[in-house]
Amino acid sequence: MTTGIPRRGLLLAAAAGALVAGPLARTAVAAAATTGAATAARTPKVLVIGLDGAMLNRIKDAGAVNLNALMAGGLTAASSLYANPMAATASGPGWSTIATGVWPDKHNVKDNNFTAPAFAAYPDFLTRIETAAPALSTYVVASWAPIADTVYSGKVDTRVATPSAEYDTGTTSRAVAKLRDGNPDAVFVQLDNVDHAGHASGAASQAYLDAIRGVDAQVGQIVAAVRGRATYGQEDWLIMVTADHGHTDAGGHGGSTWSERQTFVIANGGGLPAGSVRHDVRMVDLAPTAIAHLGLAIDPAWNLDGSPIGSLVPDAFDALRPQLTGPVDETGIAAGTIGFTHTPPSGWSVDNSAMGTGGVTEWRGWAFTTDEFWTRTQRDQYRELNVRSRNVFAVADSDEWSDKSFTGGYDSTLVSPEYPVAGLSTVPVSFTTYYQQEGGQTAQVLAVWDGGAPVVVKSYSAETNGRQTLALAVPAGASRLRLRFRYTGSNNWYWVLDNVRVG
Repeated sequence: MTTGIPRRGLLLAAAAGALVAGPLARTAVAAAATTGAATAARTPKVLVIGLDGAMLNRIKDAGAVNLNALMAGGLTAASSLYANPMAATASGPGWSTIATGVWPDKHNVKDNNFTAPAFAAYPDFLTRIETAAPALSTYVVASWAPIADTVYSGKVDTRVATPSAEYDTGTTSRAVAKLRDGNPDAVFVQLDNVDHAGHASGAASQAYLDAIRGVDAQVGQIVAAVRGRATYGQEDWLIMVTADHGHTDAGGHGGSTWSERQTFVIANGGGLPAGSVRHDVRMVDLAPTAIAHLGLAIDPAWNLDGSPIGSLVPDAFDALRPQLTGPVDETGIAAGTIGFTHTPPSGWSVDNSAMGTGGVTEWRGWAFTTDEFWTRTQRDQYRELNVRSRNVFAVADSDEWSDKSFTGGYDSTLVSPEYPVAGLSTVPVSFTTYYQQEGGQTAQVLAVWDGGAPVVVKSYSAETNGRQTLALAVPAGASRLRLRFRYTGSNNWYWVLDNVRVG
């Protein structure tokens, strides 16, 4: 399917961000410096390239020179996916998540059938751009037809599903022509052959590496078309590269293995530091990052799961990453896998005075861990649905703790620092939580004012997965607030907390 609307003229100008230039841009950057254009306000533009089924570790193994250059000149972040029952690790949910900036429990694409997508409530980022700034030019070209036909709406200026006979060669040539000869503001390109090689030969194969090298050359052509533009010196291009899912070594995806759940974000330009690596960037961040780069506001009413990369702020738990150690009792996790610690961040503490004895060491009381470690303890017990936590998070997991001989019950409380609240009538408390309910377990948020008796301000009795915000009434004369997160259970499920913010 091909639809088109002529270029409508006006370009949105925004304050310049520093442009990180790779090897292909040296001539353009030198010319810009000579004319002084590099210091003037430049027109923001966005290019997102999707590499179906590509895995970051295999990109590095393949020696992909163009992708490596983008990483060296910008930001690299590994990201992980969900699994069923939220959605299969398949192209439909993956590309929909990237396009909309929300996870599948919102956009409702569960597989490649697109049975009942919620794109009216959660449209793709190009549609949001068109709605906010219809003068901007938007363009999609994809080797996998449902991306152009279904994921991106008819509000996008031009959507092209490349004929199958042309495949990635046709997609690349169309993208190059549009970027070289046209004047688009926001472009999405999808290349499919890495996924084809993964299905045919597996991610551990030479054929898969060869496919990565082939698509890397096509990425090089597309980036060269951007950096070869006559107006490049007056433009601020943000180039992002991502993937919809990973692959097993033997080939295939859709399941819950760590390799199938792999994706990544490479971002170059827009003032992002060269050679930077982050652990808190997720695939849902691409859409809002693209929108923000164009100078458009992110409306809180959109209820996005992602945030512009530049707005992400690490929390106290993230500072624990260098302290994480490998497995102790967990036998299914490879040695050396970044894992867990029981040592809380500065100002925080864990009260295990009512905790039972024994059990699996890693999960005796609140622990601080990562998705890579925690979801490998036991697949297909819904831990893969913890998609809204970032980097290091806190978890109380009575299910895993009870997998080794223990006595007593699980009763552990995570205690926050004290926060000043003097003079306030209410104080906002927010946190990301993922909670699975079973049996007689309990999960409570308690407030302690000026060291007094804890008061329950929130309890959970059903599955919860998202950002929570509480407006706590400050008692008259109170000056300090401490939070306590108490979880009790006995071989039940778990409670995850992340990004706790007060005030």
